[in-house]
Amino acid sequence: MTYGVTDTQTWLEETMPLKLSLKPGEKFVVNGAVIQNGDRRGVLLLQNKASVLREKDIMQPDEVTSPARRIYFPVMMMYLDPSDISQPYEEFVMRMTEFMSVIKNPVILKECIACSKDVMAGQYYKALSRCRTIMAYEEECFEHVNQGLSADGEADRESA
Repeated sequence: MTYGVTDTQTWLEETMPLKLSLKPGEKFVVNGAVIQNGDRRGVLLLQNKASVLREKDIMQPDEVTSPARRIYFPVMMMYLDPSDISQPYEEFVMRMTEFMSVIKNPVILKECIACSKDVMAGQYYKALSRCRTIMAYEEECFEHVNQGLSADGEADRESA
């Protein structure tokens, strides 16, 4: 049997173990269980498919403080518990629709569409990666706004 590019990628993803190199004390989630590494660096090999998120990728409810984060959080919840996605899916659809209605950047709109397609296909980890790109764009926009506000504040003080 010959494999095309996507077939080969799927085959590799299904047969190759996932290697996690862990820092001392690093936390991660595997299929909903929070696990913490001991006091030394460690390596884990996951031999079968599992929902795995590192501590740096886990968002707590009190960290959902921006439109892009309101997209990331329900996708993360669907990834961690794919058995009941109805509520997080509805939240995702609503938040993505709101976000896309105000975004004009064609690259980010394309990323939003790709993220939505990934969610619809049940590819939640890929969608999370796209969400991180969207959050980085949002942060960059916020930085520009903050820089503009501080420049305006300085100009106002100088004219006074």
